[in-house]
Formats: sequence, structure tokens, C-alpha cells
Amino acid sequence: MKRRPHKWQNEQPIYKQLMDEVIAAILDRTYAEGQRLPSVRALAEAYNVNPLTSAKAYRELQREGLIESVRGEGFIVKEGVHASLMKRERSRFIKEEWPHLRARLARLDLDLKALFAGSAE
Repeated sequence: MKRRPHKWQNEQPIYKQLMDEVIAAILDRTYAEGQRLPSVRALAEAYNVNPLTSAKAYRELQREGLIESVRGEGFIVKEGVHASLMKRERSRFIKEEWPHLRARLARLDLDLKALFAGSAE
């Protein structure tokens, strides 16, 4: 597994941020459904965290029903999880992030069509 330099934020526990990293990798299909995830040690090494932190992230992802432990294999991404994650993340974006972005666009008098066209000035 490739080493990923990462800046951890102070507002949220590192294991939760690591969970977000794994979820992002599932969403962008770096880790496909049914695919084996990196070992706890490999994940810890890749993100330069304690193995207990990566183990906690995996336990929480398992508790949420996103990954499962397979004896002798390690952790794998559960089948059908991509679609449910997409639905969950889209809903979260619309409820939590979009209102702030929309307000900021209005404050800056930016038009979405102009932004997508590349002429926001």
C-alpha cells in the first residue's frame, strides 16, 4: 500500500478521519465491493498512525455494516455498500454542506453556470 501523507484535523478523532478516508476510497472504487482491504498494520503504516487507531477505524466501519471480517482474509468491503454509501453521502452533502456553499456563492455573487464555464470573475 502506498504511503499517503496526511494532515489530521484537531476537531475530530483520527480514527474517524481514517474512517472517512476508507469511505472515500470505497466511493471512488479504490476498494471495490468484495475486495480485501489493507491489513490493520498496512493501513496504519500508510497513514502514519498507530495500529490501534486503524483497528478502531475498521471496527467502527464493521459496526456500521460497511465492511466485514473474513476469517483468514482480513477485512473486505461488503457487497452492495457502494450504492448505500453514495445515497448516504449525497444526502449528507445536501443537508450539511450545500447550504453553506450556496450561502457563500450568494455572498460572493457567484453564478454556478459561470463557475462551471470557468469564467467566475
